[in-house]
Amino acid sequence: MYKLLTSTLLLLTLFSTNVQSQNNAQKRAEECNVSNAVGIQGYDPVSFLIQGEGGKGKKETVATTEGVTYYFSSTTNKEAFVKNPSYYEPQYGGWCAYAMGNSGEKVEVDPETFKIKDGKLFLFYNFYFNNTLKSWNKDETNLKSKADANWKNIYK
Repeated sequence: MYKLLTSTLLLLTLFSTNVQSQNNAQKRAEECNVSNAVGIQGYDPVSFLIQGEGGKGKKETVATTEGVTYYFSSTTNKEAFVKNPSYYEPQYGGWCAYAMGNSGEKVEVDPETFKIKDGKLFLFYNFYFNNTLKSWNKDETNLKSKADANWKNIYK
């Protein structure tokens, strides 16, 4: 009887942990800027920080972390990402850093408009003659502080 009870409790614990993990991944994928569960519009997140420029990843070289899939231009970049995903992922779920700081809104980005600051990747809206990176640079300290607080409220 004891073995049956122990086995049942173990299975229930494993099941609830798996369900919780799936729920967290789903919530994160819903909060982040993804298209068909793919982050950064298919750009390789490692290339921004290592090569200093964004580059498209390959559909065959993928890794998924907490519900968000990323494409990589090489297996070397993929391996680096898998070792430390939070280091390479864009700030604010991949939404426009300026908009997150200015109004707390989730605004689409142009992955080729980015900034690396303190080893972190920030992405920006840059369409229709509106490059928000320029506005961000004018008041970066204030906007970053507000963006951090706004993202914390969105992604609890």
